[in-house]
This record gives sequence, structure tokens and C-alpha cells, in this order.
Amino acid sequence: MIFRRAPGWLTARPVAHRGLHDRARRIVENMPSAANAAIAGNFAIECDIQLSADGEAMVHHDDTLGRLEDASGDIRTFTAAQLKQVAFKDTTDRMMTLGDLCDLAAGRVPLVVEVKSRFDGDRKLVARMAQILEAYKGPVAPMSFDPDQVMAIRELLPDRPRGIVAERYYREAEWQALPPQKVRGMFHLRHAFQTQPHFVAYWINELPAPAPWIARNIFGCALLTWTVRTPEQRLRASRHADQMIFEGFVPAAVGSTA
Repeated sequence: MIFRRAPGWLTARPVAHRGLHDRARRIVENMPSAANAAIAGNFAIECDIQLSADGEAMVHHDDTLGRLEDASGDIRTFTAAQLKQVAFKDTTDRMMTLGDLCDLAAGRVPLVVEVKSRFDGDRKLVARMAQILEAYKGPVAPMSFDPDQVMAIRELLPDRPRGIVAERYYREAEWQALPPQKVRGMFHLRHAFQTQPHFVAYWINELPAPAPWIARNIFGCALLTWTVRTPEQRLRASRHADQMIFEGFVPAAVGSTA
């Protein structure tokens, strides 16, 4: 079987994209306040992790500092201690490690953790994540765009549900910078025999599409969709996916199922 069946908790509630953030209220993505807001609303938390210079898993989306912070530079050139001191533009919060986030969540809501990758074969970030999650008892589901990282998750965290983040066409400039064979390897979930995902997280703007439909309806793979922001996207998510990864609004409250 190339796809695995995900646990029910993964799709039981909407997933807050980078936490329940709202910069107008000084709640910044991937920050402790965004995680706390998601927990208060009983939403699962999607977050991103990046590797620091000293091998720590830091909760941060971008490869570089500057969009959110009063600093600049490649995140991999800073140690975890240095990154924890970086000031942000719209919050007094500071960057967390994945371990900090696990301590904050304490199993109250699921975590959906995207492993950011530079598609260079470096698996140190997954290795560090595996060390952290070995002691964590709460519900957590790692995922990545990079099939190699998902294979590393399969090897190092075989008991955790794993996912692949995917698109249909990969037309954006960031994908054009990769070797063409790497991009071709992501088309149509053709890596599924190696990655054996429990779920697919697919771009809402490209649903419906054949590959996620087959994964969901033929093989029973859970289908999340990102990033849902508008009423039209929410309707599309309800028709074609099992759960949404959302931002920019607050869905109706759901009961606890963790």
C-alpha cells in the first residue's frame, strides 16, 4: 500500500496556518502568541521549522530574516541562542524552538510541522526533529514539500503520521530554481511508493486535481488543503478535502477530539 491511513485527530478540526496569527493585534505567525491563540480556539497548529547554525529546529517560515524581524541574513548562519534574541517588528514575542512549541502545546491540540527544505539532501533538520518528538506524547504530524525529507521522516519517525505538501504544476519562480528532475519527481505524487504518506496537503487553488483525488478516494489518504482564506476557497475545501489549513478568519469553534 503506497498511502497510509492517517489518524482521525489529523482532520478532526481546522488547522491554523502558522498559528492563529493577526498582525493587526500584534500576533505574529509562528510566534508563541499565535500558538496560544490557536490552542484557545481549539484549532490544530501548522508551523514551519528551519535549521539553525548549531543544528536546532527553529519555528520559522522563511529561509532568511527580514520580512518579520528587525534583522537580516540567512537563518542557517545564526545559532539558536542568537535567533531567540532577534527582535520582531510587530510583537515582543521571540522565536521558538520546536521543543518550546511542544512544551507550549503540551498535547492539547495537534501540531502539523512542515520541514522546510533547500532540496540539497541535508537531513539534519529531520534528525533533530526526531530527537525532540521522541519524548513528545502529543499528536503531531510532520510534512514537507521535499520527498527526500518525507523519506527521512519515514525512516526516523516511522510511528508518526507523515505528509507530503504538494501542488499540481509547480510554476512559481522558487520551483524554477531547482533542477528540473527534482521538480518532475514531485509531479502527480509519483514519489508515493518511497514516501508512503499518511496525508497530502495540497494547494487549494489547484483543487480538484487527479493525484490528490486518487490518493483520497482510492487509497484512503487524508487530504488537507492550504491556505484557505476566502469563502470561495472554504467552499472548495469542503467539497474536495478532509480539512483546511486556514488563515485570516476564525472558523466556528469545534469540540475537543485530541
